This record gives sequence, structure tokens and C-alpha cells, in this order.
Amino acid sequence: MCARYDNLIPREAYKALFRPERLPQSNFPPRYNIAPTDPIPIIRVDPRDDTRELVMARWGLIPGWMKEKPKIPHINARAETVHKLPLFRDAFARRRALIPATGFFEWQQRADGKQPYRFVRNDLEPFAFAGLWEFARVGGDDIVSTAIIVGEANPLVAPVHDRMPVILRPEDYDRWLGGGETPETLRSLLKPFNPDLMKAYEVSRVVNSVRNDVEACIEPLKEAPDSPQTRLNL
Repeated sequence: MCARYDNLIPREAYKALFRPERLPQSNFPPRYNIAPTDPIPIIRVDPRDDTRELVMARWGLIPGWMKEKPKIPHINARAETVHKLPLFRDAFARRRALIPATGFFEWQQRADGKQPYRFVRNDLEPFAFAGLWEFARVGGDDIVSTAIIVGEANPLVAPVHDRMPVILRPEDYDRWLGGGETPETLRSLLKPFNPDLMKAYEVSRVVNSVRNDVEACIEPLKEAPDSPQTRLNL
């Protein structure tokens, strides 16, 4: 699963990376510890005029037929079933999104508690998760919401967690957002990201609390000779 990630992309970089034609006025301050139900930027195609745009969405999908927010937010959709589960099926067919990020966190269970790792690209460049979006009217509020698609972990992530968010290749962004692809083609994009293009490192447990959205969340711990980072060959 993916329950925490970071996004340090400055406003001026979004157009070059994802080519939205519309952006909101937000300055997009750096987010070091994004948590479920937070408002996050997503790239989608506006169904009203087919314009690619960046909008803010609630992390936790709320389908249009829901009349209230679910008690447990639907932050992830499984790649293996996203095309057929009623909760996600319609969004997968018609409302797909790119979810920009610069890193994500997974936790390894240890005797003294859960140790977080941050996973990034080798070159530290931004990337995009495969996502879905929905529109719902709940309690008089109009809500755009989103979920991240997760799939099988690649060999880098697997020693820490058996699932990871689906990271799309930049050359697949247009296909993912476009309306002319078959379900089979779209599902073929939902595969583990190339581990040779990624790296991982341990970070402080300060990231364990959603209240902490500070730079310390992404800073690497000093590696000890017997650290799990060495044992996992990360």
C-alpha cells in the first residue's frame, strides 16, 4: 500500500513535467509527509472541455454515488482488481489521473517498532503515481477526490513491503490520461517500476506521525555498519 509520500515539486516545474494547461493559484509549498485525506495536486483531463489541468483533490476516493465520507478513506486501489471492483471500476474507465511525487515511504517491522524507508528515483527527479479521481457531493460540499493505484513490489521495495505504488513512465503519461486506450492496454501499464532507476534509505521515525510535515522526514539516517539498509542491499 501507499499511505505516505512527499512532493517537493515547485510550481514552475509542473508545466514542463506534466504539461497541464490550467493550474490553480497555489504556490505549492513543499510537502514532506503527505497523509490520507490531505488535499493533494493531481493531473487530470477535465471532462467538460478535454483540457489537461492540475487540480487539488482529497486523498481518499469518494465515488459520486456515496452520500457521506467513508470512515476509512479509500486511499489505494489494487492494480489487480481496479478494473472490476465497483468502488473503482468507473473511475478506472473514465477518470484517471497522474499524482505527482518526489518520494514515498514504507515501513519495515522490527523488534523495536516500525522503521520507515524513503524510496526515490536515483536522479531524485519527480515522478507520477497512477491514480484515479472522482467527483461527489457530500453534505452540501463538492469534493474532488483521488486514490493511488498500488501493485506488486519490485525487488528494491520487497524487503520492506510487499506492495508499492504504481509509478508510471513519463512516456506513458499521455496514454494513461487519454481516452482511446483499451482496458487491457491500461492494465499493462500497472507494473512494478524498474528498481535499477530507484534507491532507498532509512529516515527518522519523525515521519511516523502525520502531524510532522518537516524536512527531517526525508533526511537520511546515518548508516551504521549493521544497519538493515546494508543487509537489504538497498
